[in-house]
Amino acid sequence: MLRAAAVGGTFAAGRAMGRRAEQRDYAESYQDQRINDLEGNQAAQQNQNAPPAQSAAPGSPMLDQLNQLTALHQQGALSDEEFASAKAKILGG
Repeated sequence: MLRAAAVGGTFAAGRAMGRRAEQRDYAESYQDQRINDLEGNQAAQQNQNAPPAQSAAPGSPMLDQLNQLTALHQQGALSDEEFASAKAKILGG
């Protein structure tokens, strides 16, 4: 009889631990999904704020540098003078 009580108690404890593990897994899954959603929203906003493509060939190093400069300027990392100077260097002027 004592053995049956011990086995039953172990079973109940195991079920409780299983439920906690399921709850933890669900919470982690929910958090991962929220992070993915937020990252997706940020990427969409960045794509909306991206400047239109220049007349240079797609994938050209010059276009890539100009796009990087423009992004830095729009973010406030470069002043107007720094942006104009760097752009002139890239364009060869």
